[in-house]
Amino acid sequence: MTSDQERWAEAIAIERQHGMMAPMWIAERIGALAMMGDVGGVVRFKEIATKLELLMSGEGRA
Repeated sequence: MTSDQERWAEAIAIERQHGMMAPMWIAERIGALAMMGDVGGVVRFKEIATKLELLMSGEGRA
């Protein structure tokens, strides 16, 4: 599985778990990771946020 595929899978899982609150959950996670100085984690969750945005807008659905 590529990292892009992993991010899609993570975005789908987060959407299923948090529903319409998923964007807020991801934003809070990014903030927490930033406070901890986890640059890699911030990058990862920003990538997930991008996939989630596409997914929720319908652009990510085939």
